[in-house]
Amino acid sequence: MQKLSMGIDVGGSHITCQLFDITANHFPVGSKVRVEVDGNGSKDSIIGSWVNAIQQTVSKQNIRELAGIGFAMPGPFDYLNGIAWFDKNVDKFHNLTGVDIKTELIQKLDLPHGFPIRFLNDAASFAVGMANVKPVSEFNKIIALTLGTGFGTTFIENGLPVAGEDGIPEDGFLYHIPFQKSIADEYFSTRWFLNEYKNQTEKEISGVKELAELAENEETAKEIFSIFGKNLGSFLVPWIQKFNAECIVLGGNISNSYPLFEYELKSEFKNNNIQPGIVISELDENAALIGSARLCDNAFYQKLIETKIIK
Repeated sequence: MQKLSMGIDVGGSHITCQLFDITANHFPVGSKVRVEVDGNGSKDSIIGSWVNAIQQTVSKQNIRELAGIGFAMPGPFDYLNGIAWFDKNVDKFHNLTGVDIKTELIQKLDLPHGFPIRFLNDAASFAVGMANVKPVSEFNKIIALTLGTGFGTTFIENGLPVAGEDGIPEDGFLYHIPFQKSIADEYFSTRWFLNEYKNQTEKEISGVKELAELAENEETAKEIFSIFGKNLGSFLVPWIQKFNAECIVLGGNISNSYPLFEYELKSEFKNNNIQPGIVISELDENAALIGSARLCDNAFYQKLIETKIIK
């Protein structure tokens, strides 16, 4: 029997919603909706865009018959209670700070009190989604990385995010872990590539995609990707060893350039006698949509609360 929920991926400039069949583990055809959002707009503007996207997604459904709505949401956020706490370090959604998102949505969508609206960190949602499909689902212990504007990390064991054990930080994230002269987030995100290229050439680029195009003919661009691969490998080695990770999953825009740093990354692993599988996500935002939709599986959600992944 079909059991539909809605998965939602929240970005600073858009929101994507899609229905998901929890029982059959697939997306019904034609249910994806993407709406542009002004991340720096007013509270009413942002939430209004979200409500619009949700309503479009269920235009042929009775929203009250859904198992619930799950959000892949960037932080800082109170994921258990549904309250936004975006701060000055986040370049979006400042006008949502302190807003009870769950209550706002229930009111604006005219949903009954207690209707399941649930939230999970966006990097963790990506990891849960990837762990739900082959070939990643064939591994028990996974470290999923989202490499983009920030450095997202999630440790997965038997399909569930884990934290605070096997040496993993209490929050389960590695972006704040010291590395070289700063923290990991400064070395494994888009801004590192922009800064490194400018430092070496005094030229500015728009992003990693442009740098990858330059790397076809430019040694400096090639070398920057090599440095990135070596740095990422050396940073990950102790975490892979502590967790006994069997697979590394790479997602985010930077992962599209994997062939340019593959050799150095694998060399670091080989030099330390570890050989985890490496999977490059081809699901794009669908991974986060699967992960967020699965929040509406009550048994799965309860496990996340019991293990304090959602708190």
